[in-house]
Amino acid sequence: MANPSEKADTIAEYLDQITNRTEAITQDSCVTPPFGCGRQAMEFRDDASRREFAISGLCQYCQDIIFDS
Repeated sequence: MANPSEKADTIAEYLDQITNRTEAITQDSCVTPPFGCGRQAMEFRDDASRREFAISGLCQYCQDIIFDS
């Protein structure tokens, strides 16, 4: 189980309202559509991708699409 990165309370609340970020990260899932795919997020290419998951809640697949990797 991953831990979400710390954010200001108002930012965290907003992100949770639109993406279910905290729940997704703690359950090792990508955030739900339309922001992510909602699938399991267990495998990452490297530590930077794993850290990005804790920040954004995006799995490796969605990170690759968004960051055009």
